[in-house]
Amino acid sequence: MLDLDRFLPYQLSRLSNQISQGIAQTYEAKYGLSVTEWRVIAILGRYPGISATEIAEKSAMDKVAISRAVRRLIDAGRVRRQANDQDRRAKHLYLSDEGQTVFDAIVPAALAYEQRLLDALSDEEKNQLDRLLARLTELSG
Repeated sequence: MLDLDRFLPYQLSRLSNQISQGIAQTYEAKYGLSVTEWRVIAILGRYPGISATEIAEKSAMDKVAISRAVRRLIDAGRVRRQANDQDRRAKHLYLSDEGQTVFDAIVPAALAYEQRLLDALSDEEKNQLDRLLARLTELSG
């Protein structure tokens, strides 16, 4: 019988959602961003000029959810879309000035949240966590 509370995919999903919601408190109220919208902004802050499909790949999120978030961010003036000179069908996405301002404001809070989580672990536990996550990522791909 499936013991859902001990089922690894379920545990990882719950943990991911719990951590995402913890970070979301730093940007939902002040900037009106959803978790998906923040992930789009975070990815574009790191990889400017990529497509929505590439964002979906990097985030391991559903393409439809990413497309909707991108549309909302464009409508809000936080992301801009630019056609590819070689292939007009391909659209490159960039943070607008406002999007960059939001990114720059949220990153320190997100990093501080991450640090609070990591501070609860010893150096050995952090190293072990890194190794385990890398191994599970390798096995799941």
